[in-house]
Amino acid sequence: MYYQNYLRWKECVKDKGLLDELLAMDKEQIYNAFFKYIEFGTGGLRGKMGAGTNCINIYTIRKASQGIANYMHDNHLKSVAICYDNRNNSILFSRIAAEVFASCGYKVYITKQLMPTPFLSFTVRHTRADIGIMITASHNPAGYNGYKVYNSDGCQCTDAMASQLAGYIKNVDEFAVTTLDFTILLAENSIEYVSDSVEDEYIKNVLKQQINKINSLNVTFSPLHGTGYPIVPKVLRLAGVRAVNTVEEQQLPDGDFPTCKLPNPEKQEALALGLKYAQENNSELLLVTDPDCDRVGVAVLHKGKYFRLTGNEVGALLADYIFSEKKKKGTLVANPIVIKTIVTSDLGRLIAESFGAQVINVLTGFKYIGEQITILEKEGRSQDFVLGYEESYGYLIGDYVRDKDAVVSCLLIAEMVSTLQANGKTLLDRLNELYSKYGYFEHKLYSFSFEGAQGYKKMQDIMLKIRNNMPSGLGDESLVSFVDYLIQKQYLLPKSDVFELNFEKGSKIVIRPSGTEPLIKVYVSSCKDTVQNKATFQLAEEYINSVIA
Repeated sequence: MYYQNYLRWKECVKDKGLLDELLAMDKEQIYNAFFKYIEFGTGGLRGKMGAGTNCINIYTIRKASQGIANYMHDNHLKSVAICYDNRNNSILFSRIAAEVFASCGYKVYITKQLMPTPFLSFTVRHTRADIGIMITASHNPAGYNGYKVYNSDGCQCTDAMASQLAGYIKNVDEFAVTTLDFTILLAENSIEYVSDSVEDEYIKNVLKQQINKINSLNVTFSPLHGTGYPIVPKVLRLAGVRAVNTVEEQQLPDGDFPTCKLPNPEKQEALALGLKYAQENNSELLLVTDPDCDRVGVAVLHKGKYFRLTGNEVGALLADYIFSEKKKKGTLVANPIVIKTIVTSDLGRLIAESFGAQVINVLTGFKYIGEQITILEKEGRSQDFVLGYEESYGYLIGDYVRDKDAVVSCLLIAEMVSTLQANGKTLLDRLNELYSKYGYFEHKLYSFSFEGAQGYKKMQDIMLKIRNNMPSGLGDESLVSFVDYLIQKQYLLPKSDVFELNFEKGSKIVIRPSGTEPLIKVYVSSCKDTVQNKATFQLAEEYINSVIA
């Protein structure tokens, strides 16, 4: 079947660049490009750009958009908000999507320029759009792009909606989609640019989350060629930051990421140039946002050296800071709620619970955090939401959006550093105090890549192998519980291909295939001391290598 699809594409594709790519493909490339249609899941579409049914291109974007338009028709929906990031073809893909929706009779609100992903969530809510589309591949390498879908709450669509949309998209012939031209639709007001006032309202809502004034802080910032510039520096200056030094080589949008091949703030490479600037500027804080500005990497100056902090550490520090400061000021709500993912450290949970907060655990993916905020909103309790975060460097303070937001995260992190600095402390000082109180939590993430058709099959085989080969323990720690989220009934969570192994001394292993990349991710945590944690990680690696080989 894959080869028939290839021949059909050769016949139907009109775009010269894609046609040339098709004609140059060898047998293996044809198979990888056509062995399946790119899958639509709760993360929408994400994949390599190029020709083929399993790639991101103008035809798969049209197919997805037409499928969603058909879903909108059957559900009596009327409008769409669209935003895009700095990636190659993001403007093109956003306009193609706009053409499809507007040609089907739906009102389209589209940004004039690239904007952060959380701004799309805000725009959906502000314009009361029924659907939101964000063209982005987040932190993936330059060859990738993607298509995220949001519901009317401004939250990425979760399982039930994603499943429905996938069915509609599947029934669309990508070569049967016809549209009017973007300029014609814009002239007749079927497509409308998002007003500058929406950005002003977004910034106002971000600044409302500020707790304390920021005093005399020197910050170095990098947007990694993405959407964080100029909005993050603008917010930091409005909040009182004395000096914001932007990494010049990474300031302007560039989909090729010439200074950083992997624009992921979790990686050392992504912070390397920023650290050089921070040292030159003698900054107390380095902030690095990913291309669509929904995640942020942090490094802090401590005793003359810069230390990178993990997502788990920053999340725990934010929980500690926000609860502590709001309690001091008497502004902490009576029934505070923190929402985190199941792969995120329990350190933040312990901190939040010490302030009487309820902690809600959700599956991996910020969409599930956004979903819980929406549930609270419908119960008239959205003000009880204090913090949502995940270990992969995503945080949200405030209920004005339903997605992680690096703009507000940068604001609160800078404020936290400034407040601690006024008391003669750094983030590292406070983190060590938290470890002394709650235990020394360490975490490691292992990622295993499985590219192409054979890799896709191997991932499925490995997950089945793990399901049938559980370890009895980890060294001297017995296995206390094994949770298979495909079949478990213990927690009120959607079914998901995730395994959680809990051991008697608090160690934990979580294994899951990525929803957006050809990866299996393994999360290992230990909360003993340095020596014991190291031994735990070694034993965990031995187990992981035995099942993912």
